[in-house]
This record gives sequence, structure tokens and C-alpha cells, in this order.
Amino acid sequence: MDYRILPPDGFFETRVRLPLSKSMSNRALIINALTPGSSPLESLAECDDTDAMLSALGSSEADVVNVGAAGTTMRFLTAYYASRPGVSLILDGSERMRLRPIGVLVDALRSLGAEIDYVGEEGFPPLRIKGKSLRGGSLSLDSTVSSQYISALLMIAPTMKDGLRLKLNGEVVSRPYISMTLRMMADAGVESDFTGDTITVSPQTYRKRTVEVEGDWSAVAAWYEMEALSAGVVTVENLSRDSCQGDRKLEYIFNMLGVHTEWDGENGGTDLIASPDQDARVRIDFSDTPDLAQYVMVTCAMLGIPFHFTGLSTLAIKETDRVKAVCTELAKIGIFLQPEGNDGVSWEGQRRPFSELPRFDTYDDHRMAMCLAPIAIFLPGIIVNDIEVVGKSYPGFWDDLRAAGFTLLDGDAPLPDSADE
Repeated sequence: MDYRILPPDGFFETRVRLPLSKSMSNRALIINALTPGSSPLESLAECDDTDAMLSALGSSEADVVNVGAAGTTMRFLTAYYASRPGVSLILDGSERMRLRPIGVLVDALRSLGAEIDYVGEEGFPPLRIKGKSLRGGSLSLDSTVSSQYISALLMIAPTMKDGLRLKLNGEVVSRPYISMTLRMMADAGVESDFTGDTITVSPQTYRKRTVEVEGDWSAVAAWYEMEALSAGVVTVENLSRDSCQGDRKLEYIFNMLGVHTEWDGENGGTDLIASPDQDARVRIDFSDTPDLAQYVMVTCAMLGIPFHFTGLSTLAIKETDRVKAVCTELAKIGIFLQPEGNDGVSWEGQRRPFSELPRFDTYDDHRMAMCLAPIAIFLPGIIVNDIEVVGKSYPGFWDDLRAAGFTLLDGDAPLPDSADE
């Protein structure tokens, strides 16, 4: 289904309760599955990715487990199943998942004693996994590809006979996600040491614990974007100021774009409030927070703020090639970004005329839909295709948009006369 989107009339003011963090939920589920005597977890993210993890963990006796488009689930389960004696299955995913590389993780697991074979193309899912007790030991890993590989290895490390001494080669991308993993492991009684470029986890046993999953800082990115473009007020009910999520950096990034975050605001939550202060040009390294880049690219483009962004190398292997996808879609409204190799993108602020309201494609990527929708504030009547993709992380996004005063029409509906004025 496609939506034609019209912005609210008048002053933009809304209150939002975010979905719970899928990043924390998926880590909690793996740790819980590795914990002796554990009980099913409650208060988890309600989204496609977490549903895929729950379903897979309940299907470990099946011959084939298909995780669909859930990339985190694929990577975490590859390590989890490889470390579970008695497991024998094929781990598969969607057509896009079969194009997402996993060879770095498979090679690492094999070096630690895992038995994993490729069913199809070398280096890509599906995988045939025969679980066993892993010996562990020392391992060097290219850390420039995905922090999810590192987190997958760390969570099973306490179950290995010799534990794990993991040396990270190169610049670590998405470091906060590794810190989140180690913090959640510590909450479950597993100690680690992260000194320099080496993480050490000795053989240990996870302990039963109560899990508190925070509101998703990644999900609030779209609301920061809407606040930047509207100069209204957005109140968020469940943001944690002391969050372990790396995307907590949103507060500082959007402060450069004219959004002030007021904790314990007048409305009884966290208020996002427009500020007259905007940087004239923005330079940001997204190595630690790549999932925020799409929202910030679109925000800067709509506000006319030139930018130079780096640290984007991992975006090419997400649900789609995200930098390429944003460049393609913004070109539909006369904004031509300049990719710089596989790691950067820039824009000098020039715009060209365009002849018609765009129909934006979403590329089976939830973040594409959520970063493009706010453009309706500037261009009432835009169309966003395949709106169901938000189910991956934020199923209630469109309902929250309606509650904020946006009008969502069928994508084939004509543009209302009022929107032509």
C-alpha cells in the first residue's frame, strides 16, 4: 500500500510514546536463551525484527528457520545456533538477506570450532549449522564491517570452553552497539574487559535477571526530523536520558539543526523544541551511529544546510544501499547529493527545479519510509510507496503520524484542492 501524505493544519504539536528498542530486545532474547533456568521475557519491542527473533528461538528443532529481512536476527542466531549442541538446521532469510554478506562472521565462528556450511553462494545465507560446544580462544576480526558480528560473538563467548579474546582490527564502526552488548551482558552477570583494541570474556554463566528495555532512540529520529522541519513541539514519553543506546547522540546532532531537547519538559515528558540556532554547515562522522544518517541527510537537504558526512560504509549492506537510495529519492525533488566513495556523502546546498510531486520508493527499508515522510511538511501531497516496511521497527509509525495531525490518503487518491494552493 502507498500513502499520499498531507501535513497538519496550523501549529504542529503532538505527544508520542516510542516503540521499545529492537536492538536491546534482540540482545536480551539471545542472552536470556543462553541463561540456565530463564523464563520468557516480557515488555519487548513489538516489531517484525523482534518477532522474527522470538519465532526463531521457538523453532530451534525445525529443519529450516527463516528470519525474513531481519539482519540483526540472522547474525545473532548464526552465532547462537553454532554454539548450541544438538542443533541442526538451515538458517535462511529473504531474497535481500541472501545478498547481505555474512562471511566474516562465519569464518570467525569456524575458527572457534563451529560447524557451518553455505547452502548456496559462498559468503552469504542460507547457512547449514550444526551446533556444538565451541572451544573459543583468541581471534582477530576486521571490525570495519558490522558491529553486529562482534556482538554476536561476544554474547556466546561465556559459553565457550576457553572463553574469547577478541582483537579488533581497524576502526570500529558502531562502537556504542558493542558497549550496549557488554553492558547488557554485565547486567546478566557476565564480566568482560575492553582495553585498547581487545575484548576479553572468560568462561562464565549468565544469571537470571529482570530486563528493562528502553524506548527506541533510533525510532525518535523521525520525530526530531519533523520538529526541525515544522518548528512545533513534540513531546516524547519514554526516552531515557542515561540510555545505553548509541543513537542517544540524536540530541547533540539535532541541536546543530535547530532542535533543543528539554528533559522533564512542561508537558511531562521530553520536549523537542525548535531553536533559532542552526549551524550554517554541518560535518558529522556517523561511524558510531550509521542508522541516523538518512534522517539527518533529509533534514539538512530540506532546511538548505550544506553538509559533509562520513562513516557511512556499513550502510551499503543494510536493507538497501541507504546512501544510494537517499540520493536517488532526493533527486526527485531537485536535490542532488554527492556520494564520496563508499564512506561519505556531501551537499553544497544547491537545488534544481522539479516538475511534479514525488512518489518516493522505500526499497524494503523501514528507515527510508520514516525519513522521507516528514518531507510532506514542506511538500504537501508527496507519496510514499510500500508503507508496510515500517513494521520492521516501528509498526505504529503511521498511526502516530495521524495522531499528530497528518492526513494519510491512498497513494492513488487525487491531491486535494487545498493542497494545490
